[in-house]
Amino acid sequence: MCVLPKLKMVQGLFSKFHLLADDACAACVPVHVPLLWRTLWGAGAAGKMAARVPCWNWGWAAVSFGPHRGLSALLARKPGRAPRWLPACRQKTSLSFLNRPDLPNLAYKKLKGKSPGVIFIPGYLSNMNGTKALAIEEFCKSLGHACIRFDYSGVGNSDGILEECTVGKWRKDVLSVIDELADGPQILVGSSLGGWLMLHAAIARPEKVVALIGVGTSADGLVTQFNQLPVEAKKEVEMKGQWVMPSKYSEEGVYHIQYSFIKEAERHCLLHSPIPVTCPVRLLHGMKDDIVPWHTSMQVADLVVSTDVDVILRKGSDHRMKEKADIQLIVYTIDDLIDKLATSA
Repeated sequence: MCVLPKLKMVQGLFSKFHLLADDACAACVPVHVPLLWRTLWGAGAAGKMAARVPCWNWGWAAVSFGPHRGLSALLARKPGRAPRWLPACRQKTSLSFLNRPDLPNLAYKKLKGKSPGVIFIPGYLSNMNGTKALAIEEFCKSLGHACIRFDYSGVGNSDGILEECTVGKWRKDVLSVIDELADGPQILVGSSLGGWLMLHAAIARPEKVVALIGVGTSADGLVTQFNQLPVEAKKEVEMKGQWVMPSKYSEEGVYHIQYSFIKEAERHCLLHSPIPVTCPVRLLHGMKDDIVPWHTSMQVADLVVSTDVDVILRKGSDHRMKEKADIQLIVYTIDDLIDKLATSA
């Protein structure tokens, strides 16, 4: 479905980061320089601007769906409210386990604080100790907001057998975290597969999920990738019962995915009809993502019922979006939503 008729704004933003100190706790203070791009992919103006910036810089294109406050707050933010990313100063949260009758126990770390809380939902086979998860927790700590990160069943420190896991079971994991660990309203930050699951969580718990941030959202991802295989290749996977999928993000260079996993995942696909999510949605995606095309985020933006939707494309970022500039964008987006929710409360 074409989303161009809904495009309201295309704007390039560049930030310079001035390190205040060389010690481990040095903060990065952003100064915004707005620049209007002629097209969504206008690299010419971006290159000229970047050439004039002597220190580290970053840019993104923002596409807004529907009238709302949204990213305008990023441009008008007061210096005193600038987000901070201080991973070197982290105070460790203790590892805990959520005991669930008849279901694997989930490993998690919970930072207590104000509402809305933030829950980080990791990607496929990723655990709670990734760069994005740790940076988000540290940022929440700097603002005094609650934060939860966790491992899916069968992954990391959680109980369970990976080969028995499914998208449906991991969906239950997310709902368990929301129902049994989270207090009050929550902002969900979903990375890759976590972006798919955050949509399901928002549908299932609309009273508790107040905003979504997708990072390289892989809605229907594995199913879409499998369906794009040649007919003969799909038949071979069905016969062998396993899909050996090449991946540069796996230590082995491949993922071994059960055919039954793909078939079960089909039951949770969302991109075939309107997605009944009504809360604010922010979708961040790298245009160099070679795993999940950035067009997937555009599809999600077009299908969600919410009118408060932004798609932010980073031209130089890949699927992981774990570089410093990517992290800064993620925490800015969290900060903006916290402000928005406080204003509308």
